[in-house]
Amino acid sequence: MIELWIPITLVAAFCQNLRSALQKHLKSQLTTAGATYVRFFYAWPFAVFYLWGLNHWGGLAFPQPNGVFLLYCVLGGTTQILSTALMVWMFSFRNFAVGTTYSKTEIVQVAFLGLILLGDTISLTAAIAIAISVVGIMAMSVAQTHVSVSSLITGMTEKATLIGLASGAFLGASVVFFRGAALSLNHDNVVMAAAFALALGIVLQTIAMGIYLLFRERETLTAVVRNWRWALPVGVAGVMGSIAWFTAFTMQNAAYVRALGQIELVFTFIASIFFFKEKTTLMEFFGIVSIVTGILIIVLLD
Repeated sequence: MIELWIPITLVAAFCQNLRSALQKHLKSQLTTAGATYVRFFYAWPFAVFYLWGLNHWGGLAFPQPNGVFLLYCVLGGTTQILSTALMVWMFSFRNFAVGTTYSKTEIVQVAFLGLILLGDTISLTAAIAIAISVVGIMAMSVAQTHVSVSSLITGMTEKATLIGLASGAFLGASVVFFRGAALSLNHDNVVMAAAFALALGIVLQTIAMGIYLLFRERETLTAVVRNWRWALPVGVAGVMGSIAWFTAFTMQNAAYVRALGQIELVFTFIASIFFFKEKTTLMEFFGIVSIVTGILIIVLLD
């Protein structure tokens, strides 16, 4: 029997893929910070409404927050924003493609941080599956950014590479922190615990990034509101994905969830072939096969 976290993760990956596609349209209308902010600004009302609905219609009691929960939420929101900021900064470097590839090591960092912070262990089978998936992810990145293998080796100590690794580390940390926040509530219903962590996390991110934009890019705030027709679908798709991600993270080890979540790359790959009629390179094909192999090992053998 398939465990519930598996289909939930598939939904999360699909919604994230949809959100990214919608978000690309906003790149021509907003700054990078603005395009990032819409995922929070237009999502938080739905996250709060979802939480209220679980209580009002679902009959689930609200959790009792504690100091550890609040700390994890703040750390999770902060590290997620820092990850995005570092990624944007990395794009200003000439060799940003190498750093982008190294940022894809996020899954390994999730596994490591999960073990250190939450005591989450993974089996040998899962470790092998994650390693295979990471090889596939990096192969896809190499193929799409036209980075050579030799460049990856020689560029390991360059600034863009270190920023890419840091971006991946912060993204991985945010996943682990948010999982820790939901688990620290000790609630008897994982769906409610996940929803509570999501609602607070996304509200804090909206406030924090809103304050930043108010002082640094005030015109961007106006643009975010003005472009609501495209921004609203981004927020809806984003919150649907976040609900699924947070629920899956609360149910299962975050490293397993993120490994399975890489199926979003498979969705993108399939769309590029059948909808956009793009040609596939041998490296991309190798990457997809590796990612699918890693996913199948986790789902069927672990």
